[in-house]
Amino acid sequence: MDMQDYQQSAIETAIYPDSAKILYPTLGLVGEAGEVAEKVKKVIRDEGGVFTEEKKVELAKELGDVLWYIANIASDIDIDMNLIATMNLDKLASRAERNQLTGSGDNR
Repeated sequence: MDMQDYQQSAIETAIYPDSAKILYPTLGLVGEAGEVAEKVKKVIRDEGGVFTEEKKVELAKELGDVLWYIANIASDIDIDMNLIATMNLDKLASRAERNQLTGSGDNR
């Protein structure tokens, strides 16, 4: 699926007031990211770090929720997900070319 198609579908299922644009999906993103972290933590604790097919599916569902919130934040600020994906890969390619993949700072 194309990122733009996904973003449009996500918009169609977004139910929150205009007054909560950006804020509502941002709070949801944080919550879902926490759920992803919890799933991974429990696999480390309970499964010795081995992801069974069942655990992979559970994690994929949570990652899908993260993606939904990202798509709606992007829509709320009127930025296309394809552009976001391209910008991110371009940034990483630039860092790789400059041997700056490791380290810290947004603009390295």
